[in-house]
Amino acid sequence: MLKDFAKLGTFLTVVKEKSFSKASKKLGISQPAVTQQIKWLEDYLDSKIVERKKNGITLTKSGEELYRVALRLDKCVLGVEKEIIRIMNKELTFIIGASFTIGNFVLPSCLNDIKAAIENDVLIQIDLSEQVLGHLLDKKIDLAIIESPIFLDNIIYREWIEDEMIMFSNQPLPKTVRPEDLNNFSWVCREETSHSRRLISEVFEEANVECKSFDVRSTVTSPTALKQTVLKAPKTQQQTVGIVSKQVVEDEVEAGILYCAKVRGLTFKRSFYVAYLKDRKHDAFIDKVTNFIMSRRKF
Repeated sequence: MLKDFAKLGTFLTVVKEKSFSKASKKLGISQPAVTQQIKWLEDYLDSKIVERKKNGITLTKSGEELYRVALRLDKCVLGVEKEIIRIMNKELTFIIGASFTIGNFVLPSCLNDIKAAIENDVLIQIDLSEQVLGHLLDKKIDLAIIESPIFLDNIIYREWIEDEMIMFSNQPLPKTVRPEDLNNFSWVCREETSHSRRLISEVFEEANVECKSFDVRSTVTSPTALKQTVLKAPKTQQQTVGIVSKQVVEDEVEAGILYCAKVRGLTFKRSFYVAYLKDRKHDAFIDKVTNFIMSRRKF
């Protein structure tokens, strides 16, 4: 009798992701391990269930039958988990740890939808990416959404959305600023330990822009503080500027309160990541929240 339901879970993930490699990333195991588990199921059933194609996978007739059975089993398991929680009468709060930009400007727009998706209360805790991952390892939070992928072996990382950082000011700017004109501004910057500051410095360094020569008037510890400092800066001939995620200032730019520009030849882009512990990869709440967030590509 087949009692190892984890292999059926792997099979379901392969079908949902339509790829062995994508399934391995989601499950946090190697691709050969995924192949081995599918092979075990095929040996057990004495029938081929998956055909690997160049553009993905297809199911054989036996595979389609197994998929229907596995879906019913998965639904039953989720139902049992809900009943156990009801029996225990345990009040659960799903805790998401997020870096500053994500926690303050991205997640709020879908927080209520996440609550509805898992039928549970959700709390967002905001900190630096490195600290958020530390909380995840200490099991103080359930899920991490970060902008700085510090890769650790016992954490699964899933690349989410691409974020662009832009130069902005409280006075009109040209659509494109030349690198040689950057020294003409007063700057508000993030602290040197922040991921945003490191990313910006690396882009400048690759373009041979000496950002250490900038006229830095203020250093702040969050994108909110950066926006507010620039917003309230004196409107003088030497404009005050900063570089921050476009998510942070999009409302003010649309309202004509702040103005943005790009630096000619330079692009400040990064990816946001969803991360969770490998030992919780089969957790129903983790799976529901992760799948919901991964499906939200625009905010």
